[in-house]
Amino acid sequence: MLYTGLYIVAIGTGAVKASLPAHGADQFDDTDPTERRLISHFFNWYFFSLCVGSLVAVTLIVWVQENVGWEWGFGLSTSGIFMALVVFVFGFLRYRNKMPSGSPLTRIAKVLIAAIKNRKLPLPADSKMLYDVYFVESSVEHTEQFRFLDKAAIPRRSAQEDSESQWRLCTLTQVEETKSLLRMLPIFASTIMMNCCLAQLQTFSVQQGSTMDRTLKSFKIPAASLTAIPLVFMVILVPLYDQLFVPLARRITGHESGITHLQRVGIGLLLSALAMAVAAVVELKRKDVARHHSLLDTSEPLPISVLWLGWQYLVLGIADMFTLAGLLEFFYSQAPSGMRSLSTALSWCSISLGYYLSSVLVSVVNKISARLRNGAGWLSGNNLNRNHLELFYTLLCVLTFLNFFHYLAWARWYKYKS
Repeated sequence: MLYTGLYIVAIGTGAVKASLPAHGADQFDDTDPTERRLISHFFNWYFFSLCVGSLVAVTLIVWVQENVGWEWGFGLSTSGIFMALVVFVFGFLRYRNKMPSGSPLTRIAKVLIAAIKNRKLPLPADSKMLYDVYFVESSVEHTEQFRFLDKAAIPRRSAQEDSESQWRLCTLTQVEETKSLLRMLPIFASTIMMNCCLAQLQTFSVQQGSTMDRTLKSFKIPAASLTAIPLVFMVILVPLYDQLFVPLARRITGHESGITHLQRVGIGLLLSALAMAVAAVVELKRKDVARHHSLLDTSEPLPISVLWLGWQYLVLGIADMFTLAGLLEFFYSQAPSGMRSLSTALSWCSISLGYYLSSVLVSVVNKISARLRNGAGWLSGNNLNRNHLELFYTLLCVLTFLNFFHYLAWARWYKYKS
């Protein structure tokens, strides 16, 4: 029963997180300059609400579960979801709803299959010779990237006959929609490494904190609540970013969002590399305290405050603020109208793949380091004081820094939608 409930929660969370950002941004008219500017504010405050919700979960809900009972913790969570549903339903009559235009995956599949079927046809010199239906779909500007896909819009016979076979002939608009999604995939892939770093906040960083002094005056921070540290930072920093940084940057750059979406994501990726460097230094400091006090092989808390972890939490929290909100806005603004939910869902896929990559890296590093040292791997032991977590953090720093240059190459290659 427990696993069934967890799977249902996972499915529900995936559905909400995939559709809610696009639905919220759809409430603003992107053809109106005033309302278009508010879309950036929406994504900042959407990210802020995620941080507030997570902060309540790892503080209030954790306290209730540990001091009152798990059933009360689940009960409060259920009540909160029900209240959110009621509030959401009250807005039904006022929402701006966009009618579904069919599955975006089907549209993409049609373009790919049509391009393969027409692969032997020569491309016309003039893009105006490609097939489009202007009175049915909004025309888009033709781009030179992924020219092979243009073959999906080459009429083989008369336009009337070809229009009856949607898997052989697509409109130029459909082709450009597929191109726009393909152009975003390298950007999406470049953020996976950053989310691999974020995974450390809920794994090794929590393990580090459990070995440190978690007492604040008379209150002892629960190990499960250590992730509240970066959330507190983000709850403070997101309003400052939205209300101070964005207006100031807007005056300098003239851009509606202060800086471009790709610049925002790039800053986050660079900061994630810095966060891993800071994490390695903090781990060296923690192990030095354990060695100095001869506590390498004890389970007693080390005489070093858990607040030392605040440095890596701070930098990585800022990185997440820049990257996730920037990525959501980037996918929404650059995706075709009918593919916005699919595109914003890529942000959450990046987080999932980052966590999977973290597990893979831990296994690979353990195997390789065990062979090189003819013994235990860097992270194989249960005693964190004897492991080499600082080396693993250093490896993540190097990989994330290299990934940043990989991202820069794709960011320079990317062409924004006009």
